[in-house]
Amino acid sequence: MNKLKIILSGIVKNNPTFVLMLGMCPTLATTTSAVNGAGMGAATMAVLILSNIVISLIKGIIPSKVRIPAYIVVIAAFVTIVELLMKAYLPELSKSLGVFIPLIVVNCIILGRAEGFAAKNGVLDSALDGIGTGLGFTFALTLTGAVREMLGSGAIFGHKFISGDGMLIFVLAPGAFLVLGYLMVAFNKLTAKIK
Repeated sequence: MNKLKIILSGIVKNNPTFVLMLGMCPTLATTTSAVNGAGMGAATMAVLILSNIVISLIKGIIPSKVRIPAYIVVIAAFVTIVELLMKAYLPELSKSLGVFIPLIVVNCIILGRAEGFAAKNGVLDSALDGIGTGLGFTFALTLTGAVREMLGSGAIFGHKFISGDGMLIFVLAPGAFLVLGYLMVAFNKLTAKIK
């Protein structure tokens, strides 16, 4: 398979958020700002890349009866590492994302890519799949967070560009659904010709 196609597939054709509608819980809950969206996306991408590599390496020695539990153990190990690194080096972001970092363990994107791609492909292709899918997820979360932050508080990445208060609804849960719905429509309309 073409290496560039593997990466682009995760970003455009099989974007986990805008196309496959996976990982909706962290998408809706953590995208109150662009920084939170980017942080959650980057944490998920790191776990996705590392777990894809390891699962691709050990796929031949895992008995089929314990395949999924073995994948979860690998994923949980990387989530723990990422969570500890975030607490040590990015404490504000870690506190802001809260419980959603440990919940990466049960994110359907990670387990789906482990089962659907890493368990059937080589190490390099699995790493590229992790990069592409991770970039697609990070892009979707950052964009959603940026739009919500812009409409909700008149800022992007914490930099205020509109004086006064924004529309509070966009910082709250209903705003997340509205923004995500419109972004999904726009993304799929814009990428229809690429797919």
